[in-house]
Amino acid sequence: MARRRDGEDGWPKVDEQETGASELRPVLVDPSAPAVVDPSTAQLFRALADVVYVADDYSRVYEAIVRAAPHLVEGCHHASLMLRVDGRFVTVASSDSTAAQVDSIERELDEGPCLDAIKEQTVFHDADLADGSPWPRLTERVLADTPVRSMAGFRIRTGNGHDGALNLFSDRSGGLSERAVDQGIVLASFITVALVASHERRSAQTLRSGLLSNREIGKAVGLMMAFHSIDDEAAFTMLRRTSQQMNVKLVEVARQVVDDHNTRGQG
Repeated sequence: MARRRDGEDGWPKVDEQETGASELRPVLVDPSAPAVVDPSTAQLFRALADVVYVADDYSRVYEAIVRAAPHLVEGCHHASLMLRVDGRFVTVASSDSTAAQVDSIERELDEGPCLDAIKEQTVFHDADLADGSPWPRLTERVLADTPVRSMAGFRIRTGNGHDGALNLFSDRSGGLSERAVDQGIVLASFITVALVASHERRSAQTLRSGLLSNREIGKAVGLMMAFHSIDDEAAFTMLRRTSQQMNVKLVEVARQVVDDHNTRGQG
């Protein structure tokens, strides 16, 4: 049967009566103890982080995520990323045609764990589609048309105003176990942190580029005002007209004016 994780941002809630939370104490970690994370898993996470940080466009990042997911989550055979863009659900990357097909069925029927993960901002998990499902129409189509027998959706955020879901699929009934769901939660959280950080870095670079461009244009306007004895509006009009005639960006024309002035000054 399908289950949902009702914790904040998809993390499971903790039952204090069950765990004895009132008696919890800090855990001391023995530095000589073996690492909990498998070295190959850690290497995959590092490689994924490198792609997220250096990629020039988000499509490469999305593709790297869905390629890595089957290697990072036990029992996962296919993966996809679905985002909500301007009120529409769009699959921005899929590991293969099966993942893309299941996403397409969900959008067509407007039901399923992937859509619900986005709408309700939590985790939805159906370990065995054949054992009853809250999405009967989806289940019927998926069982008939695809090899998928287990699926889960994990809410993510991208940092650019879009929210979405990491969608994992298994071809085995029970293939996505509770352990796999925990691994999916970790991966989805990692993806959210990495995408938000990447977006902020790119925003900072764009802002810096814009500030530099404005400064170059301001310098060029000032130089032309002094050289031609004209006001700032006339100087800017001259720059813009030259930019249009030469089919060159305004900032490049401004930079050339400044460079020419600096060259003459050195001479």
